[in-house]
Amino acid sequence: MGSPGPATISLTATGAAFGVRRSLAYLAGIVVGTSVVLVAVATGITATLLAVPSLRPVLIGVSAAYILWLAYHVATAPPLSAGAADSDAPSLGGGAVLGVANPKAWVAIAAVFAAVRLADTATLDAAAKVAALTVMIVLINTVWLVAGASLAPLLRDPRRARLLNVGLAVALVAATALAVVH
Repeated sequence: MGSPGPATISLTATGAAFGVRRSLAYLAGIVVGTSVVLVAVATGITATLLAVPSLRPVLIGVSAAYILWLAYHVATAPPLSAGAADSDAPSLGGGAVLGVANPKAWVAIAAVFAAVRLADTATLDAAAKVAALTVMIVLINTVWLVAGASLAPLLRDPRRARLLNVGLAVALVAATALAVVH
């Protein structure tokens, strides 16, 4: 759950560019979106959607397009001194869309539901997993946001900012590709 992926990498970039306080709405959106994924997996909605073969490539295509769009914006973000203070931080809605469109979240959450048993009955097992994963989603994403904010000094230098932004964008696309291939 905590390894680099689209949500964690974008939170790192957002924290670095806008700081923790200005990025809280985006963090909340990612938590909400990832929670939607969690509920979809827990209730079997995911299994139902994936049972329709024609939907799988559409869902993957939409998710991939959004991740590529996001990676482009991360890679081309200006250095902090060149306008981050004047621009709008990502929104709650943007975070929610990423949370839902994040293929790594779907894979990681589905893996937990398929591999681990926390209680004797299916209902208690699902409830325990939802509770545990919700806490993890909040904590892990908050840590990545704070880690990103600690990178802010590096982003004041245009050359280092460009290298870091491009590196984060490449990592975003690579993590997504690994989740889709997996």
